[in-house]
Amino acid sequence: MSAEHRAGLVCVHADDSLLVLDKPAGLLCVPGRGPDKQDCLSARAQALWPDALIVHRLDQPTSGLVLMARSLPMQRALSQAFAERQVHKRYQAVVAGRLQPDASTDGHGWSLIDLPIAADWERRPLRIVDAERGQPSLTRWRVLARGHANDTTRVELEPVTGRTHQLRVHLAALGHPILGDMLYADAATQARAPRLLLHACALGFMHPISGEECSYLSEPPF
Repeated sequence: MSAEHRAGLVCVHADDSLLVLDKPAGLLCVPGRGPDKQDCLSARAQALWPDALIVHRLDQPTSGLVLMARSLPMQRALSQAFAERQVHKRYQAVVAGRLQPDASTDGHGWSLIDLPIAADWERRPLRIVDAERGQPSLTRWRVLARGHANDTTRVELEPVTGRTHQLRVHLAALGHPILGDMLYADAATQARAPRLLLHACALGFMHPISGEECSYLSEPPF
């Protein structure tokens, strides 16, 4: 299905119940504090669909697919689907170094990161891996391609849990931070990309009204 460009938005799908939008990097999902942080995905969506409601969020520097509801009952239904892990999301990222699959790899090339994540209260909004205080956090990943000099790796990521900054924290914990990550990468890795190279490229769920299996894709812009 082709995307429609309207009023600063890329709409991948719209019906009477929900929207699937393709958020650009650098745009907030919801308004922040201060007059300079009022432009956001939800405000742009509500200018076209006044009933649009946020269901989940992407970090400001992350691009890709975002699902929105068009009524309170639909927002509750979709939020419950997220909570019950019935919404399937995949991302692509480019990380520093040659990331190698580990011993947990299954027969399809997927490895698993199982590292608990907690808030780093002294350095908010950062998160850290913390075996004592962290919440269980699981990420599946597999290698898609290597950089020309073997100094980067393109990976596909599937968050099993949905912790704040989970993908960024997990990859940094492996010693392979995402290029352009201003929170979890060192200065040299930050400087290797003009933005965070993390994109929500696939979204799948069962439509709460029709029961139809819905699947949407977005090519990474990097």
